[in-house]
Amino acid sequence: MLVPDLPLRTDRLLLRAFTPDDLAVIRDYRGRPEVTRFLYHEPYDDAAARAAVDRMVRRTGLRAPGDVLNLALVVAETGEFVGDVLLSWTSGEHRQGEIGYVAHPDHTGRGYVTEGARELLRLGFEGLGLHRIVGRLDARNTASARVLERLGMRREALLRENEFVKGEWTDEAVYALLDREWRAQRAEA
Repeated sequence: MLVPDLPLRTDRLLLRAFTPDDLAVIRDYRGRPEVTRFLYHEPYDDAAARAAVDRMVRRTGLRAPGDVLNLALVVAETGEFVGDVLLSWTSGEHRQGEIGYVAHPDHTGRGYVTEGARELLRLGFEGLGLHRIVGRLDARNTASARVLERLGMRREALLRENEFVKGEWTDEAVYALLDREWRAQRAEA
């Protein structure tokens, strides 16, 4: 079980719980077609944004397999919202997890999502004791693949036409990192 003491702090960011006050920013960036192009959902309208915020505000801990920790990324110095990250506890028996993230397009290219995702890897491996964490993505999403690679994750699979998303068959890329690889990265840093 892992219920972190929020907010978490990295060099430049605070990772905090979502609040109902995040509705406008969620609607803004998740409502953009360029943001949702490789995601499972269409651009958010008001109702979808409200439903997402209602879900996100409850995702503050990993109490049992199947739970999701979903945190807002804000610049510590300014409070500016730059995206969100999540860690799913996918299996207790096999000590597995999955990370994900969505960057606010006004703040890409600055390493914020990588920094936030790295903190969730730390929580998963060091806080929850996971053995393996994966990142799954639409194989066309090269920007997301670069984030996973910067995190030290390796591409393990390309699943051809694995999912039918938004009316088309898409390839899925799977990246992964093991706890011993995480520890080795930390020792080198």
